[in-house]
Amino acid sequence: MAERIIVTGLMVLALSACGAVPASTPPPPMANNAGQMASAYGKARALMGMDAKRLIQMFGQPRLDIRDPNVRKLQFANGRCVLDAYLYGSAKGKEPVVTYADSRLPNGNDIDPTACAGMLGAK
Repeated sequence: MAERIIVTGLMVLALSACGAVPASTPPPPMANNAGQMASAYGKARALMGMDAKRLIQMFGQPRLDIRDPNVRKLQFANGRCVLDAYLYGSAKGKEPVVTYADSRLPNGNDIDPTACAGMLGAK
């Protein structure tokens, strides 16, 4: 009987340790990122609405061409930056166009997609 009480008490103590952290506890500090997040640049307005044919005319053959039922991703790179363009169809039967673009430098730091497009276009 005493063992049963001890085991039950230990279980209660173990479960009480799983309680929530009080709301007054401040959140842990965030790491300081050297580069800005890609979303800080906003949309790459110069690329929005372009179709794959236009992108290939501007930048040459893509390094990657990934096709899914709802999206096509074209990746262009030249050693100075990498540009990922995401093309979605606006309506059934319509040619997919760029609705989102992301870019980065070779070291992985984010760069403005419009600036990367300029770097890719300057051959």
